[in-house]
Amino acid sequence: MASKTTDPSILEAEPAVLTGALIGYARVSTRDQNLDRQTDALAEAGCLRVFADKKSGKSAKRPELEKALDFMRPGDTLVVASLDRLSRSLQDLISMVAELRERGVGFQSLHEQLDTTTPGGRLIFHVFAALAEFIRELIVEGTREGLDAARARGRVGGRPPVMTPEKIAAAASLLSDNSVSAIARMVGVSRGTIYTHMDAITAAAKDNRETDK
Repeated sequence: MASKTTDPSILEAEPAVLTGALIGYARVSTRDQNLDRQTDALAEAGCLRVFADKKSGKSAKRPELEKALDFMRPGDTLVVASLDRLSRSLQDLISMVAELRERGVGFQSLHEQLDTTTPGGRLIFHVFAALAEFIRELIVEGTREGLDAARARGRVGGRPPVMTPEKIAAAASLLSDNSVSAIARMVGVSRGTIYTHMDAITAAAKDNRETDK
């Protein structure tokens, strides 16, 4: 089965008649805590309603985005001021756009002038999807090589742990730019496993930052 990120349906046309509303979504950044610029741009674009999360991107919880997704109906279009306001990573962005398309919902980003309701916009997202899949395969391959190296050093006996040191290291490297769901997919474990080992992952990420200083 083809993965969602490379699903050719991303190139398929939106519903023939897009009679629904433009629904805006805004989110503050760590650097800029003022939403006025985003909400003004969304209002000018013709958004019927704007949902806004006021916590920074470091928080995985985005309750207003969930409300926006629940509010929209087939034929509606989700509009953001820029791509980084919807998602913290390319993998997340592609997954979310794919989920919107499954619901018959369009997507627009004003700054990048991307619009999945147009052929050009769908083509660009198809390229993004291919790139995201390539990055995911690189990470998986790196994790596999780490596991092979560990086995070569003689680690044997018992049921292998779901979250190995190599997977913890891989998750730590992804922590700052990805959601828990995206990390789980890329590392190859469940969301629950990531949450269970979050203390170890956070500690490893902290060690990486200190090492890079």
